[in-house]
This record gives sequence, structure tokens and C-alpha cells, in this order.
Amino acid sequence: MQVNFSYNEILQAFITLQTHCTERSPTGNDMNLRVLSNIPFWQKVVAGFTLGIILGVFMGAEATIFKPLGDLFIAAIKMLVAPLIFCAIVVSITSLGGEVSLKRLSLKTLAMFMFTGTLASLIGLSIGSLIDMGGSMQLETTEIRHRDIPGFSQVLLNMIPINPFASLAEGKVLQIIVFAALVGVAINQVGEKARPLKQAIEAGAEVMYQLTRLVLKLTPIGVFGLMAWVVGKYGLSTLLPLGKFIAAIYIAAFIHIIFVYGGLIKFAAKVSPLQFFRKAMPAQLVAFTTASSFGTLPASTKCTESMGVSKRYSSFVLPLGATMNMDGCGGIYPAIAAIFIAQIYGIPLDMSDYGLIAVTATVASVGTAGVPGSAMVMLSVTLGVVGLPLEGIAFIAAIDRVIDMIRTCTNVTGDMMTVVVIGKSEGQFDQQTFDENERMDEMPLKTN
Repeated sequence: MQVNFSYNEILQAFITLQTHCTERSPTGNDMNLRVLSNIPFWQKVVAGFTLGIILGVFMGAEATIFKPLGDLFIAAIKMLVAPLIFCAIVVSITSLGGEVSLKRLSLKTLAMFMFTGTLASLIGLSIGSLIDMGGSMQLETTEIRHRDIPGFSQVLLNMIPINPFASLAEGKVLQIIVFAALVGVAINQVGEKARPLKQAIEAGAEVMYQLTRLVLKLTPIGVFGLMAWVVGKYGLSTLLPLGKFIAAIYIAAFIHIIFVYGGLIKFAAKVSPLQFFRKAMPAQLVAFTTASSFGTLPASTKCTESMGVSKRYSSFVLPLGATMNMDGCGGIYPAIAAIFIAQIYGIPLDMSDYGLIAVTATVASVGTAGVPGSAMVMLSVTLGVVGLPLEGIAFIAAIDRVIDMIRTCTNVTGDMMTVVVIGKSEGQFDQQTFDENERMDEMPLKTN
């Protein structure tokens, strides 16, 4: 089919649309621009995804001229990973300093997050391995995956950076994580003398968070370029596996919520899982519909109060969990997404790869606390460690909203479970209040 638009004309039109979607009219008089500026980010990503598909269908192989837009986006994400992970993990560890009781609660809460995060990764790996999400689709990647399978002892040795600066420059994520953790512990031990370094890294973390926000604004353009290239080169059949991918995420999330969280409530807190889920349901509904852990805080706080947990403890754990407890985003999602991307590119994974996925996803889920777009960052980290092509992110970016709903619901349920289990072990739990049946219409269903 003959196309009458040049590459530059189409590119300029799309960049103009993206600019109008992210910036208000200086005068505020143009209603069309005002409407565009209020379009939610996920809808902009869907628009880029859809436009990329349309151009890929009509332009065919000629649509590959848009691939540099996707390459630019992927390069920008790679630019973020090393400094972002270093700063975020150091800040996470140094924030555990303080009074003894607060430190004890922080460590117990963090240990619970790590434990459930590990189980979430294992569940994600299991479900992803059992379902053939890729089908017969086989894509090509421009990245060469170097496979070097070391022994267990060598794996441990490879985690220690001989030259931390070289590790940062080369993007060796596991070495960066270990070095950042050691720096954070050392800063806490040094105390007041290390305060200037602590403040500098905290400032660096804020700068990286802002830079991440700026890069993520390129997502619609990057997704547009990659999807136009993929559909133009391989055809519409490349989109069929997305349904299986969504189903795998939801199945894994339900298993994790019911069996892991329900099991911990039953055997660790020794209270009724049915009563817990009944009282947690209002916050779960808010989390699922808003896809915002922070937006769900008012509802989850009220729910945990109805469960008999002291407000003093819940007000400490829930905000912490909203940033650090990422079972959905950091456990289930990157595990299944990594397997999905490996399947569609025809890249085999072995047990060492699965182990790296589980460890990296679990540690990164805590290390990227408070990072904007943390799910994408954690997936980028996981793919980078295993050596999978980052351009595979474009396939799942457009359906991220659908996935984010169940991810957030999983995260918020895990926060409330942690509040009950740890709260009871710390004497911050009232059994009688938990057993009381409150009317559902008294529970909050609105966010601030």
C-alpha cells in the first residue's frame, strides 16, 4: 500500500501530539490542548501502542524506519539503571537507622517483605514456565546474549565487585546491589561523621528519581517506535500472546494472595484468613480500581484498624509497604515477564537463569523503593541481569494498566498481611477487634 506521508512528517506529528499531552497551553485558552494535557499517562502509552500497530500494518516493512525511536527509549532506560539502583539501595538501608525499637520493627517488616517477595518470584517462575505464552512467535533481537554458566562458588565471587566504579560503568547489577548494601551498612555504623555522604546520596537518589520521571515520559514515543517496527516486520500475529501473558500474571497473583498471604495469616498470626480477607476487601477494591498503593493508604489504614492493629504501628508499616513491598511489581511481574520475553525471542532459560531472576527481582523490589515507574525499572534490571533484550518491554507496556491493577492489589494485600502478622508478634494486635464483624458500608471506599 502506498503511503503519502514522509517519515519526518509522521515523526513530527507524533512528537507534537506527545508534547501537547504533557504540557498545558501557556495561555490556557485552547481547550483541545487542555483536554490533551489531562490524558492519563497509561492512555498515552496505549495511544502510542495503537498508532505503532496501525502504521506497522499500513506501512509494512517500511515501518522499521521508526525503530530508532524505540532504541532511544531503551538506551535512556539503560542509562538510569546503575546509578538509580545504587542510590536507592543505599538510601533504603540508611533509612533503617534510628532508635532500637524502630530498627527492630523495620528489620522484621523488611524481612517479611523479602520472604514474601521471594515466594512471589518462585510462583511467578512456576506459572510462567508452565504456560506457553509465546506460542509459535519467534522474534529477532539486535542484542547478543553471552552465555557463561559459572559454578555456585563462582556466582558468589562474581557478586563482589573488584572495582565498584567498573561495575557501575559496565552495569553489573548484582555487584552494584552488593556494593550499595555494604555502603549503606557502613554509613549506619559510622554514624554522624558519615552524615554528609548520606545526605549526598539521598540528594543523588532524588535527582535520579526525577530523571526517571523524565525518561518515562518518553514511553509513548518509545512504544510507538518499537511496535511500528515489530508489526511492520513480523505482522499482527505477534500480539496474540499478550492474552496468555495477562492470564499468567492474574493466576500467579491469586495464588500468592490466597495461599501465601492466607497461609501466613492462618499459621503465623493464627487468626482466620476468611475474616482477614473480608475486612481487607474494601482496600483491595480501591487498590484494584485505582492501581495506586499510595492512593489506597486511607482505605488500607482503616481496614487494618478494623482488624485490631494499633494505628501507631499500621501508620508506620503501611507507608513503608507502599514503597517497599513489591510482591506484585517486583516478584511476580518481572519473573513472568522475563520468561515471556525469552519465549517470544526464542531464548532458552536454564536453572541458573531462573535463580538469577528470583534473586534479582526480590532484592530489586526492596532496593527500588519509592522509584517512579518501579515496575518497569525492576523489569529492566531483571532482563539486564539475565541478558534478555530490553526491547521486549514494548510488548507489555501498553497493557501495563491491566496488569498494574492486580499488581497493586497484591502489594496492598501484602502490606495488610504484614501489619497483622508482625503487629501480633509485637503486641500491637487486638484479637477481639479482629473477630468483630463490621458493616461493609462503614469501610472507606474513597481515596484522598
